[in-house]
Amino acid sequence: MADGRPAVSGKYLSIGEKKFYIRGVTYGTFRPDAQGFPFPSQEVVERDFSRMATSGINALRVYTPPPRWLLDLASKYGLYVMVGLPWEQHIAFLDQPDVPTSIERRVRDAVRQSANHPAILCYVVGNEIPSSIVRWYGPREIEKFIRRLYQAVKAEAPQALVTYVNYPTTKYLHLPFLDFCCFNVYLETPEKLDAYLAELQNAAGDRPLVMAEIGLDSHRNGEALQSETLQWQIRTIFTAGCAGMFIFAWTDEWYRGGYDIEDWDFGLTRRNREPKAALAAVHSAFSSTPFPSDVPWPRISVAVCTHNGARTLRDCLDGLNRLDYPNYEVIVVDDGSTDESAAIAQDYPVRLIQTDHCGLSSARNTAMLAADGEIVAYTDDDASPDPHWLQYLAWTYLHTDYAAVGGPNIPPPEDGAIAECVSNSPGEPVHVLITDRDAEHIPGCNCSFRKDRLMAVGGFDPQFRTAGDDVDACWRLLEHGFKIGFQPGAMVWHHRRSSLRSYWNQQQGYGRAEALLEAKWPSKYNTAGNVKWAGRIYGRGLLHRLGRERVYYGLWGTAPFQRLYSTTLKTAPALTPEWYLLSLTLAGLLMSASGALRSVAAIPLFIWILVPLFGVAKSIAEAPFLHDKLRYRLLTGVLHIVQPLARLSGRFAQGWRRTVSPKMLHWAALRTRVVRIWSEQWNAPEDWLRSLEALLVSENAVVRRGDDFDTWDLETRAGTAGAARLKIGIEEHGAGKQMVLFRLWPRVNWLSLPLPCLFVFVSGAAFFEQHLWIGSFFAILVLLVLFRVFTDCSVATARLHYSIERLTQRKPAAGVNAVVYLGSS
Repeated sequence: MADGRPAVSGKYLSIGEKKFYIRGVTYGTFRPDAQGFPFPSQEVVERDFSRMATSGINALRVYTPPPRWLLDLASKYGLYVMVGLPWEQHIAFLDQPDVPTSIERRVRDAVRQSANHPAILCYVVGNEIPSSIVRWYGPREIEKFIRRLYQAVKAEAPQALVTYVNYPTTKYLHLPFLDFCCFNVYLETPEKLDAYLAELQNAAGDRPLVMAEIGLDSHRNGEALQSETLQWQIRTIFTAGCAGMFIFAWTDEWYRGGYDIEDWDFGLTRRNREPKAALAAVHSAFSSTPFPSDVPWPRISVAVCTHNGARTLRDCLDGLNRLDYPNYEVIVVDDGSTDESAAIAQDYPVRLIQTDHCGLSSARNTAMLAADGEIVAYTDDDASPDPHWLQYLAWTYLHTDYAAVGGPNIPPPEDGAIAECVSNSPGEPVHVLITDRDAEHIPGCNCSFRKDRLMAVGGFDPQFRTAGDDVDACWRLLEHGFKIGFQPGAMVWHHRRSSLRSYWNQQQGYGRAEALLEAKWPSKYNTAGNVKWAGRIYGRGLLHRLGRERVYYGLWGTAPFQRLYSTTLKTAPALTPEWYLLSLTLAGLLMSASGALRSVAAIPLFIWILVPLFGVAKSIAEAPFLHDKLRYRLLTGVLHIVQPLARLSGRFAQGWRRTVSPKMLHWAALRTRVVRIWSEQWNAPEDWLRSLEALLVSENAVVRRGDDFDTWDLETRAGTAGAARLKIGIEEHGAGKQMVLFRLWPRVNWLSLPLPCLFVFVSGAAFFEQHLWIGSFFAILVLLVLFRVFTDCSVATARLHYSIERLTQRKPAAGVNAVVYLGSS
């Protein structure tokens, strides 16, 4: 057996420097002998283990704590053991206080007996707690008890891996503290298993996913079908990015509930240990882990773009040099570095291209044009891929029509405490999924594209010099009707920032990118300036959402697949510019006031600040920490609060939501108006709107489209406080003639309203308490805010009106023909 014990390494397990794929079988449960011993004799066990080893099996799962001699035999034959710790999970075990204590004591005793044995793979603190029991107590109580058992095992064996084996009926259990995720899943078609594995991978997140039981009953289905099914089950599980599996079972000999089970035959061998056809099939499937050996792998060009990235570039190129892929090249684009990046790249078998410093998007386009692969994969100079990274990407391309595919990026555990705090804070690169497989966004540190599709949408936009290029490219692909995929097995290690200063600078850069993205894609952003993702965001550091989460149990708890559904708000009131502004205003008032005014200010300040921070506290409490000390969790909380300020600083530095150019700065009355255009040639309403939208965009206006549920069509914004909206109506007058009606109206940003209301309240309270200078100050603030609202709404309305007038002056080739402006009312 290899030195060392299995450890979690991102989405996989490893032993030392080598990845460890679990190729296991379950062993037992067996009828106890006369002395109550629940395993076969040592002679039978040794013969079983010997045949397992020669069949490509490297692990076994037992459901009761094994004796020392069994672990010694496992070690002799190179087998690791998943040890089950059984307890009375099928009864209402929380009803009496002494039962949980007794369970914990027995778990500790069992772990203590084998804690240091080198054959231990992990300990299982529970297996399929019945859904009726979970529903009886509620998921939170069960989650707390499983955590209690997890902590008990860690107290006895701190280095041991601990898991719980779940199943589809209680998939909603939230167990983020486990070292890796395990599920028993029996699905008998490739399509259903593949789809469910994608769902489970998203639930597992950054942790390994292991199938703790798979199999097929040969008694009902026949040995030929069992053999065929196990082959595609193994292949599907590995190609889905799982860390391994246990086949149920090694032998048909099975004892449960006081009886020998005679009418189910799940074993790879019969009760007399005679092998079935399934054993040879499993051996064949295990021999080509994680992918078959005869795959026609496509040519892939891996691009690394670097600007002064010498500190981490060598680690990145070392990882690329270790890739297990037969047909790839590496292109390093040195984007005007002034450090040793170029010299480091010359030490490796890569193509080095040196350019002036033109920014990240330009460097990525340079790599795209130079690539000779049909697929171009990008990673950052501070990232290092898993050895099978390209295999998982290529396998996905071979079996789908995705134009782009990405995977998870996981922080290396050795980066230190500060980097770990950063990784558990908001603002890190994450993926956004529309379904369990289809993505809306894949981060640039782990993304790949079919070269022809990427070139078809124009490559990367050069205006994005440091960030935002990946988001823009993904949105353009989707806009052109292409699809983006996510492959959880295609993992890269991605270093997080290791200092607070570098984290601040990074988030400022992301803020600048957000300002550019919103200017280019205004319809993707809401009124507050936050992106409106169509999919769900996955990753660490996400703020705990407000609202309820509901479990779908089915009628009377009978659903076989029970899931968690969220009815939460998509955004929280905390950590927005308005939240900071109001908090500072109330805090300033509280410090400068006295008497009743201070009491009046203290109440809303307490509510406004404290309540949203509960979401931050819950997010930090559930975050995984290797350096689990209070000061690091407090630092992570500080980063949650600081990050939006850095983003906001970057947005304003980039000119976020600046008012329109001076030549357009004229006002219009704040009223609804209707603009009429007579057209001698028929055009569809969407053609009129596209032409008007194109005209506004050409004048650098920020234009947003209404979505499928809106009663307005276009919105243009003049600043942060106000905008104007428009909708179209068409009168058909026959012979292709039309009267086109545009209704325009100003719209106040609702987020601007709490400010003047609060300032009026504070000003009135200050005057009442005879704090004249405080009252006057806030009265002036009221006037300033109202003036800004009026200005933004007025200018936006005027711009829309002016653009409609210009629409009638466009040449026929522009798409709207023979029109006459008839004025407005």
